[in-house]
Amino acid sequence: MKIKSRKVNKAWLNDHVNDPYVKLAQREGYRARAAYKLKEIDEVFGLIRPGQCVVDLGAAPGAWSQYVRRRFAPRAAGSGGAAAGALNGRILALDLLPLEPIEGVEFIQGDFREDAVLAELESALAGRRVDVVVSDMAPNLSGIDSADAARVAHLVELALDFAARWLVADGALVCKVFHGAGYDELVAAFRRQFRHVKVHKPKASRDRSAETFLVGQALKAGADGARPAAGA
Repeated sequence: MKIKSRKVNKAWLNDHVNDPYVKLAQREGYRARAAYKLKEIDEVFGLIRPGQCVVDLGAAPGAWSQYVRRRFAPRAAGSGGAAAGALNGRILALDLLPLEPIEGVEFIQGDFREDAVLAELESALAGRRVDVVVSDMAPNLSGIDSADAARVAHLVELALDFAARWLVADGALVCKVFHGAGYDELVAAFRRQFRHVKVHKPKASRDRSAETFLVGQALKAGADGARPAAGA
């Protein structure tokens, strides 16, 4: 059993070292290859623009917040944005794990499932509505399909609830989900809340991974807690 484990770890390490997105992340200064998942989603759906307020759930190690931070850099910073300096927009990141500081990113460490942590995030917003919520949250998986599906669904439902109460009416929510038990129900939940729902698997998401991303845009008028768009 231990021999098999070593073989699996060696195969994973070999794939990781030779992964073009890992190499690209190292060259471009991203903490993880996951940055290119959000980059592709953003380029396909046109979600993130300077001047917005973005909430990054499940942010550690920080690659998604880094990407948003660069999108908010002034054009004078050049292609790809700047990793430091001026910032046109606001980024709030949250994770159960610690996050090495990213200039301009406000970080809250805590469990998003806990009311006190949610209250801290909402207090930090200080009444400002959110343009985009991105969630790369995922639970520790047990291998028991029914239990894992329930854990995934719970995190997605919490993100949906937060989005319903804090997004501007034309805002967007991006959530990582997994194909398998409960997947269709999560898609249906997105469709109840958003006028436009798309499923997208970025090229940077490994083929063998069951992960994909749900993108919801424009809250339906009847969504609980939906707020009017800014200026409406």
